[in-house]
Amino acid sequence: MIVKPIKTRKVRPGEDNNLYALLDDYLPRLREGSIVAITSKVVAICEGRFAGIGKISKNKLIEQESEYFLPRGKNGFYLTIKYNLLIPSAGIDESNGNGYYILWPGDPQRTANKVRKYLAKKFNLKRVGVIITDSKTNPLRWGVTGVSITHSGFAPMNNYIGTKDIFGRELKYTKTNIMDALGTAAVLIMGEGKEQTPLAVIEDIPFVKFQQRNPTQKELREVRITMMQDDLYRKLLTRVKWRKGGS
Repeated sequence: MIVKPIKTRKVRPGEDNNLYALLDDYLPRLREGSIVAITSKVVAICEGRFAGIGKISKNKLIEQESEYFLPRGKNGFYLTIKYNLLIPSAGIDESNGNGYYILWPGDPQRTANKVRKYLAKKFNLKRVGVIITDSKTNPLRWGVTGVSITHSGFAPMNNYIGTKDIFGRELKYTKTNIMDALGTAAVLIMGEGKEQTPLAVIEDIPFVKFQQRNPTQKELREVRITMMQDDLYRKLLTRVKWRKGGS
């Protein structure tokens, strides 16, 4: 797998509002079988999804943007759920915001689908994908890793259930989360500071199954596990008093 970061100009809230112009200016000619990673921050800025620091309470903004939240802990952070992801502060961030809180995109799936269709037409491609990425924390670990908020143009999972391991034992539960693995690789390469590389192109990924269409609602549901489903972490997630957010 090859991940190539793409350096761009500074994307500024209130000045940049055309994601496609940014893609036109900086993306190289894509090859068949490529996936374009775009940071959620750039998408949100182009959508006008930001708020001036000092003009609104960050606490109020987090609670409005969350689906569910736990109030601030001693570490100063909210733990929230948004787009079915466990994420600090509903993904709201001040870094590289130039005096603004940057929210998550309003409808990332719609954006990913539109960008995939645009790139397929622009470069005359049959196999091209898109992920919208951000970083997240992980329980019991310091440091952030990447995640894909959403995807388009490829199957997000490789399902091993029903297949056998090298000793003939049948696998009963194993699925590989392709979209988040790609998001982790892309975010690692794009960086967290002043790298100024909010785009990346991922190539040489034979394990990805491309699709010449948007993901179906059934496929999107298969990626997610709700708190009330029989998940490994259900007892942890349901034993705290989540508050309903405004999102």
